[in-house]
Amino acid sequence: MSIEVIQLTKQYGQQIAVNNISFTIPKGEIVGFLGPNGAGKSTTMKMLTSFLNPTSGSLKVNGYDVLKQPLAVKGSIGYLPEHNPLYPEMYVREFLSFQASIYNTPKSRIKDVIALTGLLPEASKKIGQLSKGYRQRVGLAAALLHNPDVLILDEPTTGLDPNQLLEIRHLIKEVGKEKTVLLSTHIMQEVSAICDRVIIINKGTIVADKRLNELQQNKEQLIEVAFDYKVEEQIFYKAFQTLTKVVCIHDTLYELSFSSEKDMRPSVFDFAHDNDLKIIQLHHKNKDLESLFRELTV
Repeated sequence: MSIEVIQLTKQYGQQIAVNNISFTIPKGEIVGFLGPNGAGKSTTMKMLTSFLNPTSGSLKVNGYDVLKQPLAVKGSIGYLPEHNPLYPEMYVREFLSFQASIYNTPKSRIKDVIALTGLLPEASKKIGQLSKGYRQRVGLAAALLHNPDVLILDEPTTGLDPNQLLEIRHLIKEVGKEKTVLLSTHIMQEVSAICDRVIIINKGTIVADKRLNELQQNKEQLIEVAFDYKVEEQIFYKAFQTLTKVVCIHDTLYELSFSSEKDMRPSVFDFAHDNDLKIIQLHHKNKDLESLFRELTV
């Protein structure tokens, strides 16, 4: 496994920031690390990169023990923290050259990562002159510079415009074919677009750890239906044993929630026929990742 986290806990005084969490990530997997603010995402990432020591538990990255072999861990990961640490007075190429010297990376690699991260138009400028989006690209270029096996990215697309978002998402997706990527984000579309798996943490505890397609599969299904006449709520409940909720959206338009894996649309058609109703419209709605996230983190 590229990343192994076993019974990890981080405590500040009486406050438990990370509470006995465990997970593993194999090579070639892109994992979205999700959670509300203060859930423990950044704290976990800082412990994985050996910037913070855990209160208890163990961590390994690329087989290296984070506590016993911190230099080996730092040499095998690329880390983009939430607050991107850059030197604004340095030029882009100068900064990357400085980073290359730290990792004993060939200077020829600088040209490659500049092209890879789309920095070429701004490569001759000082970092302090760059937009927030381009500064984020510089941080990503620095994380990729020594060609690490593991990438740990904390909010990597912060400050990017829509075009830059697509480019960086594509880059992370391509890089993830050969590397292990753990990234945190609040953008659910980003998770859906690039992640293979999702780990959701809330109040320091992991509340979900599933592949993306499994997480989006839910026994509860939503059906939006409009009839030609208004229907009393109790009539719905008498007709459907698996009905859990009825919401009148507007006039004769209803949202019906069913606790069933069976497609309930034929049953809704039968209901309409039995009650002399005409169906004006009918839609089967899937729960999106954002809805599931809210349910798991409230």
